[in-house]
Amino acid sequence: MQLGVIFPQTEIGADPKAVRDFAQAAEEMGYDHLIVFDHVLGADTTHYPGWQGAYTKDHMFHEPLVLYGYLAAVTQRLELVTAVIILGQRQTALVAKQAAEVDVLSGGRLRLGVGIGWNRVEYEALGENFHNRGKRSEEQIAVMRALWTQEVVDFHGRWHHISHAGLNPLPIQRPIPLWFGGGRPGVEAVIERIGRLGDGWFPQFPPDAVGRATIERMRGYARAAGRDPAAIGIEGRIRVSSSPPDTWPRQAEDWGTLGATHLSVNTMDAGLRTPDAHIAAIKHFYATIRG
Repeated sequence: MQLGVIFPQTEIGADPKAVRDFAQAAEEMGYDHLIVFDHVLGADTTHYPGWQGAYTKDHMFHEPLVLYGYLAAVTQRLELVTAVIILGQRQTALVAKQAAEVDVLSGGRLRLGVGIGWNRVEYEALGENFHNRGKRSEEQIAVMRALWTQEVVDFHGRWHHISHAGLNPLPIQRPIPLWFGGGRPGVEAVIERIGRLGDGWFPQFPPDAVGRATIERMRGYARAAGRDPAAIGIEGRIRVSSSPPDTWPRQAEDWGTLGATHLSVNTMDAGLRTPDAHIAAIKHFYATIRG
């Protein structure tokens, strides 16, 4: 399995040096990729009684594609991964353009994870429809893949119209790998979409019996779509905050048994107060898993 680290975006702060140092430290340790999450806006929950979202205005999020334009220049081989860009609240052609640019500037190191999100406040502020975001995302994916692989695109769908136009420069990867987030057990439409359209998946569950059954359902949908399930990557996660170090090798083994191709570590919410503390934590994790 390739080993990655989740960028501690809510805790690392806004110092560009700390951002650079964390990414470079991960690369120097031997990690294969860096993952960043995405939120454009955070809600002021004093105006939203009963708020149950995971994040608010008090959580910091660096903008992923701008961040990766910066990190492309200060790293050499680290794969740059979004997990995930909330695709439905963004203009499709603009995402395709920004992603292509990051891929060019990084020498073909972008893996674009996308999802449909949960935050109605962001959708409202960005002027996109929250209610059709799932189905609309399928057309967005078709548009992006066309823009990444064709010099001139003529596309006319339900939500998108491109009349004989294209990106320049095109990305190095044609197309850029598109991985999907979401797909908790029971959210069948998302699981089916991953099997039918995704290059890979970031599952949001542990590697237990329920997780195994969910992955097998996704693979069944892939076969039904005429695809090879083995070609769809799986990225597991281990949270330092809820996992003692002596459990890390077993969790990694469990993900491997489920067919995971990638594994990442999340150091957020573990009481780490400084960027250096996060760096020390990922160093410990790497040494434990890689020996």
